[in-house]
Amino acid sequence: MWLNESRYIGYHLQQSIENELKSRKVDKNVATVITQVIVDKNDEAFKYLTKPVGMFYTKEESEKNSKRKRDLHFVEDAGRGYRRVVASPQPIKIVELDTVKQLADSGTIVITVGGGGIPVIDKGEGILQGVDAVIDKDKSSAKLAKDLEADMLVILTAVEKVYINFNKDNQQGLDFMNLKMRQSI
Repeated sequence: MWLNESRYIGYHLQQSIENELKSRKVDKNVATVITQVIVDKNDEAFKYLTKPVGMFYTKEESEKNSKRKRDLHFVEDAGRGYRRVVASPQPIKIVELDTVKQLADSGTIVITVGGGGIPVIDKGEGILQGVDAVIDKDKSSAKLAKDLEADMLVILTAVEKVYINFNKDNQQGLDFMNLKMRQSI
């Protein structure tokens, strides 16, 4: 299910960027890379499911689904209904990093780690297996930027600012942040 969402978003981004480049008469390639991200099968996140995913259900529907398939877990989500929850493990390694690097080095605009990437575990000898989880997209993006030795990571959002102590009495909006500041927060 998450793979389809990643492809769908990547497709729309790629098409929009290509159309904008063409309208500006810029000859540049754009590529979407479906990205597998290795996570640790022993990550504590698999014990404490916290990431709501998918559609909303009534309480009765969520209970029925949980009884039908015991490994499905649901939580009430902000008064809007019940949603399934999955693990949100830390990204360890981006499998397609070399491909992304080659494309970027050739001047291609690369859309990748969509939705945080597809979480997989390494079963040994390079054999990968998908796992039922969602990786935080900001963490995967930060991992990608670090591994590519990027000069800058920009995370676009509809939120006015990044806040420390969000929704607390001492909430503070940040206009600027650097690594030195991050380490003191």
